[in-house]
Amino acid sequence: MDNRYRLELVGITYNQIESGVYALILQQAGGSRRIPIIIGFPEAQAIECKLQEVATPRPLTHDTMVTTLAAFGISLIEVEIRKLPNGVFAANLIFSDGNTEKIIDSRSSDAVALAIRVGAPIYTSESVLAESGFEPDNTGKYGPDNDEKAPGDELSAMSLSELSEAMMKAAEKEDYEEAARIKAEIDNRKENNDKS
Repeated sequence: MDNRYRLELVGITYNQIESGVYALILQQAGGSRRIPIIIGFPEAQAIECKLQEVATPRPLTHDTMVTTLAAFGISLIEVEIRKLPNGVFAANLIFSDGNTEKIIDSRSSDAVALAIRVGAPIYTSESVLAESGFEPDNTGKYGPDNDEKAPGDELSAMSLSELSEAMMKAAEKEDYEEAARIKAEIDNRKENNDKS
């Protein structure tokens, strides 16, 4: 059976060139492997509002869902991040009413937005970490222990605008791994420009 690992939310990064493209970064608890998940603006906003404890005049969708479930005695027990055959991240929400547990399919971004509101743990499998995880080294690049293609191979010849366009196309095709790989190259260049 595939080992399970708890994940912690590191934060959300955003693309300063292409608006509306964000990456949710989850890290293996007690480890350094990270998973980047490309998400949209509404989900990024919902997560950031909770992380920053922003008080909204009216409840956001995820706040309403948590309140509704609690009103009926239903609790979110845990979230399990998984990967679909087409490369898209998804999640299982495990709910309980105290007697029965139910598993509900969810987008990973919605699952994380709910989990952080109720303090539910987030897990993933060894196979997801092995396939999609990366080890950042102290420069923010992919580490030497990572078998995935490091950002910058054929991407290094592309301009920032070409990279942004390629990232948007990858996201539209739901090739989130490629979009995350391109985003890492963009972030790397920006970080290096800031240091010079």
